Amino acid sequence: MITYNNLKEVIENNTSKTGKLFDIFIQSLIIFSLISFSLETLPDLSESFISFLFYFETITVFIFLIEYLLRFYVASNKLKYVLSFYGVIDLLAILPYLLGSFIDLRFIRIFRIFRILRALKLIRYNYALQRFSIAFKLIKEELILFLGVTFILIYITSAGIYFFENETQPEAFKSIFHSAWWAVATLTTVGYGDIYPITVGGKLFTFLILIFGLGIVTVPAGLFASSLSKAREILEKRDNNYKKDI
Repeated sequence: MITYNNLKEVIENNTSKTGKLFDIFIQSLIIFSLISFSLETLPDLSESFISFLFYFETITVFIFLIEYLLRFYVASNKLKYVLSFYGVIDLLAILPYLLGSFIDLRFIRIFRIFRILRALKLIRYNYALQRFSIAFKLIKEELILFLGVTFILIYITSAGIYFFENETQPEAFKSIFHSAWWAVATLTTVGYGDIYPITVGGKLFTFLILIFGLGIVTVPAGLFASSLSKAREILEKRDNNYKKDI
């Protein structure tokens, strides 16, 4: 007989044999569902193949729904699970199909894009991705501050290049908003080369901005590198505590 504790171990403990099998099954299902979603976009599909994809999607959603209900059942704090990152992703993974049973999603195509969020479900089942998720939480405040500074820098860059280049290149730099495309491409060191400064002032300004642009890439990388090692320690400590409890 399956008890609450046995069910909880299978679903939440990926270090046990049954837990690993459950994780592998769900991971495989996620991957196949994403492949199925991609196949639906192919043109000139036969009616039989479209039917096959529909039935596969139905079975997949049914399994994901059971998984969601089981996770809700074994959750120590049910409201916390529902509102958590994983809880929201689990719900969004099945929401398009459930809504499609009541309304015609052809008129609300935005809901169909939620199906690709199933890829995010893989974070729960991959140890390395779990470390990445925890690392992000550890530096969340620093990243928010960094993003704020980045947006300010993008605006300053857009405004600066506009005033330097607008007179000589009115089509490329029509306004500060139009200049934002160049600012983002430059600060992220992508540099498509479709538009570029030709004035002396614009070139000098770009040189200074490129120096700051290096920080846009290197600062988050450094933050993640330090937090990933801390995330590993947190996961190892969690697994050890879980083994002691059982």
